[in-house]
Amino acid sequence: MSPALLALLGAVLMWPGVQALICQWGTFEALEYTSRMPLQWTAGERVCEGDEGCQDTLVLIENGPLVYIVLTKGCTQATDHEARITKHNPGPGVSVISYTRVCRQDACNDLPTTLPLWDLPSPTVPASMRCPVCLSPASCRSTREETCPAGTTHCYSGELVFIGGGIGTSVSIQGCVPQEGCNLFKGTQHIGPLVMIENCIPRGLLTCHQGNMQWTHHNLSHEPVKWPTQRQQTCDIVEVCQETLLLIDVGHTSLILGSKGCSLDWTEPAPTISIHSGPPGVLIASYAQFCSSDGCNRANSTSVLLNSLPHPAVPAPGDLQCPACVEVSGTCAENSKNITCPKGTTQCYSGYIRLSGGGASYTVNVQGCMTQPSGSLLNHTWDIGVFSVYESSDGNETLPQARAAPPLYLAWAVGLGLFLALWYGEPSVLTLFPDDS
Repeated sequence: MSPALLALLGAVLMWPGVQALICQWGTFEALEYTSRMPLQWTAGERVCEGDEGCQDTLVLIENGPLVYIVLTKGCTQATDHEARITKHNPGPGVSVISYTRVCRQDACNDLPTTLPLWDLPSPTVPASMRCPVCLSPASCRSTREETCPAGTTHCYSGELVFIGGGIGTSVSIQGCVPQEGCNLFKGTQHIGPLVMIENCIPRGLLTCHQGNMQWTHHNLSHEPVKWPTQRQQTCDIVEVCQETLLLIDVGHTSLILGSKGCSLDWTEPAPTISIHSGPPGVLIASYAQFCSSDGCNRANSTSVLLNSLPHPAVPAPGDLQCPACVEVSGTCAENSKNITCPKGTTQCYSGYIRLSGGGASYTVNVQGCMTQPSGSLLNHTWDIGVFSVYESSDGNETLPQARAAPPLYLAWAVGLGLFLALWYGEPSVLTLFPDDS
């Protein structure tokens, strides 16, 4: 933008007695190797409103050979202050340092380089402890352990979220730190226009057993079958391990569906046994466990469910006859085998149970005897362990979104989308290149 046009815009936006400032304007976020430091940049410009001043905010997060850079320049209502350099977490290990300045002269937010914050890393003496080390704008999925520098005593695992000044980003961090806890910023929640949110878990990424199982056979409600582990899975930072079993028994045949893996869901850590329907009639029962230690979803047979089921005496036969069938990913035949229903059942059931979750989806056609006058086997249950479930009379109906995103993540996604739409409505220019001087 030409100086003449900027001056014209300043005159248009000028308040009585107040000259609108022209400030450097732009944002930058990047993961770089420390070998490329220091960096310098050029920024765009913008005419501010009213009595706004200019601000510079720079945050560097160093971890091993990598450094994450968060930079924002623009207009602000904040009070003037000289340049402040704050070593929030000076190291050794994970290092967090910031620079802020607010001023009220044209383009006075002219920080052009990381040099005020950057010192060449000092040689370190290795310690005896080892920690996973990672610095990434994505989740730290597969992390290599490295030897920590002397002076560090604990392993850190967390996520930093930055919001404000045109920034909306998160950084996952694992590394060595000198003290225990989730406090890389030592209580600081604002740096210039940036708001920081720190989320930590008191462990590294979990490793869970993973795999799906499907068995169709007679008498699965009495005779346990093996639940083999197919592979291992490394979870994301906020996930836990889960294992879920669902049993559907219509009399002469039965179905077991099983899932093991990682899950965002979290319920009580104690295993949950639920009987959704019967006996008498169609038996639907489930086992679910969510746990937070490596490999804790280690049940190796369906006995974890069967041992907790009631086994009443075989009821006397009644007068009702119904077709009985359980069919996965298909439809029961029109001439399904009829069975004599046990005494106490009142009607025939025919419907579909759709399940989705744990990396699999199923549509199960069920026919059999039932006692519930509502005509529902699940009594409007929406969740069974890791599965979202939906019961209907039509196998072509779409599974509703019964399990919404957790409120924290949903609110964050909506707010961030609106914020970025407002910010990028006025494009800015920021060019970054290495400082070779």
